[in-house]
Amino acid sequence: MAETINQWAVITIILSGIALCVGVYLIRRGLREAHMRAMVTAVTLASIFLVLYLTRLALGYEKKYAGPEEWRLAYFVLLISHIILAAANLPLALGAVWNAWKGLKAAGNLGNIDAPVARGYFNKHRAWVRWTVPVWLYVAVTGWIIYLVLGRWGEVIKGG
Repeated sequence: MAETINQWAVITIILSGIALCVGVYLIRRGLREAHMRAMVTAVTLASIFLVLYLTRLALGYEKKYAGPEEWRLAYFVLLISHIILAAANLPLALGAVWNAWKGLKAAGNLGNIDAPVARGYFNKHRAWVRWTVPVWLYVAVTGWIIYLVLGRWGEVIKGG
């Protein structure tokens, strides 16, 4: 059961990363509504991933690195940076989403986001995402790498 949950967690976080990239592309093209939909999809999938990941851990499913010794240090540097930035990504993403939501609420609709009452929130949203997007992408990509490494050189130590 835990292994199936793990597979679904991987699928959701891959799709979340893709939705994030699509969202960035769309906003750079000025397609605000499509951007919002892509980002809601990315956040929803990331949230599902978090629930699945924590469920997997609660079920005791864990793998340890059992690969080549000469790669151990590089693997752990990657893993530690991934863990630290994954923990930082949650409040960053929440700050970005909060300001976008408050801005949209103040504007009333996406066509009115340049209204003075909304502009401050969207400026804060933009400031938050300057940090959030690179961290989120790093966490996603390093997570995928860790998954692949453990798929090849991982050893289940608990659960199953």
